[in-house]
Amino acid sequence: MSDRLFGLIVLIASVAYFMAAANIQTGFLVDPVGPKVFPRLVSAIAALCALLIMLKPDDEPAWPGMSTWFKLLLALLVLVAYAYTLKPLGFLIPTAVAAGVLSFQIQSRLVPALLTGIGLSAGLFILFKFALGLSLFAVPRSWMGG
Repeated sequence: MSDRLFGLIVLIASVAYFMAAANIQTGFLVDPVGPKVFPRLVSAIAALCALLIMLKPDDEPAWPGMSTWFKLLLALLVLVAYAYTLKPLGFLIPTAVAAGVLSFQIQSRLVPALLTGIGLSAGLFILFKFALGLSLFAVPRSWMGG
């Protein structure tokens, strides 16, 4: 049942994508294929795959238990909170907290999770700021007098 439902969702999305490709504006200088052909080709292949999934589904999977769904929900909430706190709190604090919580979920050992969070936060900051040249703030701007 789950494969057939997934196949139906992909089929509906591919038809919508195919129809959306019809609204692509073309200029007067286009190649013979044109800008509408590629999205239509992708949607046709997706529709074909969706039909195959619906016609030949796999056996029903063994879905995870409630504790796994809770852990996935917690990870999602942590990542959403990370996205919202990154700008006001700077890079180091939210990254350390998010990496620490996610690390604790992988292996429930507090000290290694804390060290992982702190290490990833500092290491990624150095990489992103100095090696890649991104304009990140380490801590909240208010702490730096701004």
